[in-house]
Amino acid sequence: ENLILVTPAEPIAGGDIAMHGFETLTLAPIDTRLVRSDLLTRDELHWLDTYHQRVLAEIGPMLDGETLAWLEKATA
Repeated sequence: ENLILVTPAEPIAGGDIAMHGFETLTLAPIDTRLVRSDLLTRDELHWLDTYHQRVLAEIGPMLDGETLAWLEKATA
């Protein structure tokens, strides 16, 4: 699980009530062995791929060797 901060969001034109946004505070790869990708929509698969790209881009530069290799595999 990731820690997420609830933030005020920009007003939406025509919106009836104030909305909130979310900022992810922690990043960790999602174990795809637990994901039934055949049950996900195209948008959900895209979100998962984009999230894993972010995890690798932000965490990867701080790692090397076996740990980096593990992260690359976990976010592939």
